[in-house]
Amino acid sequence: MASQKRPLSPHIQIYKPQITSVLSITHRLTGVALLFAALLLSSWVISATYGNDAFNQTQNILSSWLGILILIGLTVSIFYHLGNGIRHLFWDFGKGFELKDVKRSGLVVILFTLIMSIITWFIIFNTLTKSLWN
Repeated sequence: MASQKRPLSPHIQIYKPQITSVLSITHRLTGVALLFAALLLSSWVISATYGNDAFNQTQNILSSWLGILILIGLTVSIFYHLGNGIRHLFWDFGKGFELKDVKRSGLVVILFTLIMSIITWFIIFNTLTKSLWN
């Protein structure tokens, strides 16, 4: 019997991305991002124990445009992972398994993530702006 060179199971190029698969993959990616957030928070706190120079250097890195971009991304990750985690809790109780409910709850998670991230960074920038002018 001749061996055929074909995949044993369907691969990613065959399937069209669906909201459920995209949200599931995003949930996993934000979980990994939160691991890095914990490491970043730990390094920030540890730098404070090494004195003013180490802490100021860490603050300068985090307040650079790249640092702020990373912090914004981590904020989005926190709110997305929180919202999707709550969504999964409802699923654990057997609620929201209908396809229309799954799509609706996915959109709610995305809206929650965007709204809470925007509110959080609005408060941060508003507070920073006020402290700079006073």
